[in-house]
Amino acid sequence: MVVSSSPYEHMVGKPDVKYVGNIHGNEPVGREMLLHLIQYFVTSYNTDQYVKWLLDNTRIHILPTMNPDGYAVSKEGTCDGGQGRYNARGFDLNRNFPDYFKQNNKRGQPETDSVKDWISKIQFVLSGSLHGGALVASYPYDNTPNSMFQTYSAAPSLTPDDDVFKHLSLVYARNHAKMSRGVACKSATPAFENGITNGAAWYPLTGGMQDYNYVWYGCMEITLEISCCKFPPAYELKKYWEDNQLSLIKFLAEAHRGVQGFVFDPAGMPIERASIKIKGRDVGFQTTKYGEFWRILLPGYYKVEVFAEGFAPREVEFVIVEQHPTLLNVTLQPSKRLEGIGPMGPGGVPVGGVVGPGGLYRPIPSPQHYRPPVPPYAGAASSDSGIFSTISNGLNSLYSNIFG
Repeated sequence: MVVSSSPYEHMVGKPDVKYVGNIHGNEPVGREMLLHLIQYFVTSYNTDQYVKWLLDNTRIHILPTMNPDGYAVSKEGTCDGGQGRYNARGFDLNRNFPDYFKQNNKRGQPETDSVKDWISKIQFVLSGSLHGGALVASYPYDNTPNSMFQTYSAAPSLTPDDDVFKHLSLVYARNHAKMSRGVACKSATPAFENGITNGAAWYPLTGGMQDYNYVWYGCMEITLEISCCKFPPAYELKKYWEDNQLSLIKFLAEAHRGVQGFVFDPAGMPIERASIKIKGRDVGFQTTKYGEFWRILLPGYYKVEVFAEGFAPREVEFVIVEQHPTLLNVTLQPSKRLEGIGPMGPGGVPVGGVVGPGGLYRPIPSPQHYRPPVPPYAGAASSDSGIFSTISNGLNSLYSNIFG
């Protein structure tokens, strides 16, 4: 399910984000919260300015249940354990992904393979996986090199983007009605300072989905444990929605924090699958087929390294501020002189562009470049409060309200 003002296909300039619920079938609160979230987005688009901004500028993908077979056999009112955690074949889907630290020999499952295929086709910027049984926002890594020999040895295992992951976790926890208090669910369970934890510091696991998202595709995913009881009574769902509503919305807006832009060739055409790394942060990511990229970063000074086959690598300095995302376009030059790319100006910049701060080449906008594709069903669902109409992506609107 995609909720956006442009749901049917990717619109240039809009980051793709996602939520996944019910990966463990006996933890259905996340499933229900995501259904509530879809309904809230659709019914609030014309009345809530923040929701309208979010849907106009973001493509929100929602998978309410990743494990429907497990859910089908789980029992309402079962707070600990119980049937339904595993899929129909008896596999834990959150132990079924390739792992960065340890070879995962578990046979791939249809549900996992489908999610892997989904992630491989869309350059997701941000993601949350909803679980139950605790009240905490957990961030990568979930595994640690030590777990190769000491399976149950809990110790922090931090990513190069640890500052960002902590920030994202705090955004969710602090906007939640209770999570940031760090109160233990039960006397025998841990309490988490500020309602967040590093996954491996809590308990290490192999084959988790959040590490896979981050290491393989550069998607910033965290795990959101949103209920002390795994499968609470249905009459409590209203309270869970009230506790999580603001967190679910504010978290998605973080996709607009940091840096975003395009990678071009000298003719101003996008370079697909250019490899990008923030210097000092070894986990990279790639551009879309439109040459787009996004990276969530906190305020500070950074360097981006850009590589693409057939082009000379490029390093560009940039600054991130709190108030709005940094817009950064990078042009790569061919690794050897090619004919037919047009006249070159001073410093090797193609004629018809301008040089911005730090030698950044910004092509002069052309109406023939990056015209957003028209959704095939534009205007066909006028009864849906405008959610499915074609609306400008509005990249420059209301940025000051994103992080309020």
